[in-house]
Amino acid sequence: MNHPATLRAITLIFSSLIFLTSCDSTVPEESAMAGGASSEISSSSATIDAQIKSQVESAIANAADLPPGFTVEVNEGMVLINGSVVCEGCGGLRTPGNVGTIQQSLGAVVRAVPGVMSVEFSLSYSD
Repeated sequence: MNHPATLRAITLIFSSLIFLTSCDSTVPEESAMAGGASSEISSSSATIDAQIKSQVESAIANAADLPPGFTVEVNEGMVLINGSVVCEGCGGLRTPGNVGTIQQSLGAVVRAVPGVMSVEFSLSYSD
């Protein structure tokens, strides 16, 4: 029997077991890190949504052809606008100058904000 070959084989197996054992001990730490990364992504997403919300609210407030009173919700870049599009000062449902509807103008203003993925409306059309 060739002892050096057997010794090398045993050494290789033993080294492999040590390596695998050391890898197994790092898996829980990596899993914990992955969980932390997931919560960081959620936190980051919430921060981005808050920034988008602030920019959308500012854009709506600065648009001369939109009435006040819209509320904004943002979830992962999807914007939901709530409010009424009826405005006596705005000519009813039309924008000043009858260029378009308030909803069209509102959609254009919101979509122009960086980070907005989509816009949905929950609007009332009466006083």
